[in-house]
This record gives sequence, structure tokens and C-alpha cells, in this order.
Amino acid sequence: MTARIIVTGTDTGVGKTVFSAALASALGAIYWKPIQAGLLEETDRQTVLRLSGLSEERVLPEAYRLKTPASPHLAAEIDGITIDPDALVLPKTNRPLIVEGAGGLLVPLTREVAYIDVIGRWRAPVALCARTTLGTINHSLLSIEALRTRGIPLLGIVFIGDENAESERIIIEMGHARRLGRLPHLAPLTGDVLRAAFALHFNTGDFLKDSAG
Repeated sequence: MTARIIVTGTDTGVGKTVFSAALASALGAIYWKPIQAGLLEETDRQTVLRLSGLSEERVLPEAYRLKTPASPHLAAEIDGITIDPDALVLPKTNRPLIVEGAGGLLVPLTREVAYIDVIGRWRAPVALCARTTLGTINHSLLSIEALRTRGIPLLGIVFIGDENAESERIIIEMGHARRLGRLPHLAPLTGDVLRAAFALHFNTGDFLKDSAG
């Protein structure tokens, strides 16, 4: 059985795409972002291709490419596209699979369905990316509670940003969650720098525990 990991964040712009690139590279995985909203700048798939070192065929095309940079439900409406949440099925692969969500857990895909509803159907563990800046405690604990309320397995918390020892500690303690590591801000952000930082701050074995399915 191969590992399947859903990478999501407590908010948009947390850094989950950069982390997904690092994780997919470290695991020799296949990466998939089902829904991309906003095509004017570098897409998340393109970012992962640039930073991960993975070949083109291991960075799967999106199921939905929405031009408008907005919540998927609104972007789809503006673009005249209908998102079918039931059509979002995890691809079968012979390698680990890293799936990146859009925004936070409760981002709406339609006016009736949120991303967390689809994640619940996938029945794969979640690596939750959290900022280390002010506000992260509340956002992280709410996200953890939302996952547990729906019976979605939480692999652990990935912190992104400068060290904030107390915020990280209280989230792990109150959330009864595993600390997977912290990815610091990187400059310059290149594939080599990212891979070195991941190797220094994370243990790949932690991502393989309880993630096979």
C-alpha cells in the first residue's frame, strides 16, 4: 500500500505549496492539486514542478483550472464552470501521493460542499500547515477540531515561518497532535535550498506512519 497524504492549511497563503513540493520531493511522490483558482501568476502545480525536481508526469494536471483568483465556488461561477465534488477521486498510483488542498479546510467548492467534505470522503490523513505568526493558535486549533469532528485522521502539524516556540507548543499540547517539524522562511527559495531545509527539519518516516491506504 502506498502513502496518501493530504496537505492543507489553516488559511490561504500559509506556504503549503512550498511544503508540498518539499514533501513530494523527499518521498519521491506524485503531486496533485485538484483545483487551481487563479492562473495569472505561477500556478501551484508550476511552483511544485520548479521546486521539487519531479518530472512532468509525476506532477499531475489539475481537475479544475479556474482563471479567477477567488474561493473555488465563486471562481467557478465567474468562469462559468461547474465543480462536481463527487468527481474528485484520488488517483491510484504506485508511488506516494501528495494532494494539496485549496485555502483552508472550510473553503467552499460549491454553495453546498466545502473542501473538508471531499477530504472526509478520501479517508486519507492530513498534514496541517500552520503559520507561526500571530493568530496561528486559534486557526490551528479550530482546524484540528474541524478534522476530528468529521473523523478525518490528522497526521500532524507542519509549522511554517520563524520559530515561535510557545505558539507551537500550545498548539501541539492543546490539539493533542504530532509536531512534524517547522519549515523556516528560505531565501533564496530554490529547489536545492528547499530540499536541504526539509532534510534538516523533518523526518520523512513521520509522514509514512499511518498514511498508507
